[in-house]
Amino acid sequence: MTEALTPDSPAMTDALTSGNAVQVPETPELGAVPPTPERVEAAVHSIADRSRQAARRMGQANRAWKDRALHAIGAALKEQQGLILAANATDVDSGRSNGTSAALLDRLTLTPARIDGLVAALENLAGLPDPVGNVVRGQTLPNGLRLRQVNVPMGVVAAIYEARPNVTVDIAGLALKSGNAVILRGGSAAAHTNAALVTILRDALESVGLPADAVQTVDQFGREGANVLMRARGRVDVLIPRGGRELIQTVVNNSSVPVIETGEGNVHIFIDESASEDMAVDILLNAKTQRPSVCNTVETLLVHSKSTVLPAVAAALRSAGVTLHVDSRIQAALSGAVDTVPADDVDWATEYMDLDLAVAMVDSLDEAVAHIRRWSTGHTEAILTNNLANAEKFIADIDSAAVIVNASTRFTDGGELGLGAEVGISTQKLHARGPMGLTELTTTKWIVQGEGQIRG
Repeated sequence: MTEALTPDSPAMTDALTSGNAVQVPETPELGAVPPTPERVEAAVHSIADRSRQAARRMGQANRAWKDRALHAIGAALKEQQGLILAANATDVDSGRSNGTSAALLDRLTLTPARIDGLVAALENLAGLPDPVGNVVRGQTLPNGLRLRQVNVPMGVVAAIYEARPNVTVDIAGLALKSGNAVILRGGSAAAHTNAALVTILRDALESVGLPADAVQTVDQFGREGANVLMRARGRVDVLIPRGGRELIQTVVNNSSVPVIETGEGNVHIFIDESASEDMAVDILLNAKTQRPSVCNTVETLLVHSKSTVLPAVAAALRSAGVTLHVDSRIQAALSGAVDTVPADDVDWATEYMDLDLAVAMVDSLDEAVAHIRRWSTGHTEAILTNNLANAEKFIADIDSAAVIVNASTRFTDGGELGLGAEVGISTQKLHARGPMGLTELTTTKWIVQGEGQIRG
């Protein structure tokens, strides 16, 4: 077996003192004139090759060492909070001047509380079991061969995202804990914040004796850097896009690197005729107004025609500043008691990411399911009900990454579901689906141990 790397192991001493170590090359400063496409390609390939070297070391580091790195990153984020917030203020001011939407500005903004949340997520990650080496299954065959299928790191994980500096820390923490190296493309909107964060992450890794190149960025090369990253098949093992529909589809359609597709969140809640008013009001307010700009926020509400909770729910949402885009039946049922605007097919298909909600009336659970099947993006759907049969039927009939009964859709989140954090929420069906945590950043390999057996 390969020797596990620990801070004092000869293997790590050799690795760190090897003459093959490559220094980080000089790259253009933010705002500098970009180099030629050929130079960008060479530079991104160099970054990916150094990531591959770092991934080999990270894949052999034991849990204690990786957890030490997570603690060091958390401490550095707290210590450098002022620097981070100053860089973030520059990005937010620039975004506001450029007319960035309120939803994107919210995602872009870091606060002391949000940095505390990032630190807490890192501490939580450090407390989770290491997925590397976990035995998925195993057996001894009749011929005596001993088989194990075990989790192993992906290797080099790349992420392309936009205006979400928290993702920089979340993805790096998950990648490191699962034994990977990560290459980040965080977009121009958060360029100063991400530059500060990546520097802090790299310094923290070096402080515990792990390779700084386990965290790298191609932000300095702009869109051309992202394009090269998408084409770096063989150098990058998996690419994860996180953002709006346009970004995700651009990556899916142009990448030769295998992609785990994260999807937009056209999220639905169905209130059946048995749901209680207090629960419906509380859940809808939380699911729509706690943080409207994120993908697990409810965007469409479906109300059973025999439910009595609509007036209270609508009044509570309007009081919270939510604009209700309603069909004609909802408008008639509210009888002008609450201000509304008419809805059309565009509303049923829209991920608002703001204080807007599409509302329709249905006559049955089957009708609600049919609406969801037509308009859902496969992210999260919820039912509010006191009828067990309806809950079970909803669970069976809805084909989304997360199906929730009597709780807010805001729980579709890696941290909330005990994963420590998340790389994103996958709406595809291959390899990973739903919130992607540590295990989803591993693959498997088969270990076959024999005593001289040959195949007959």
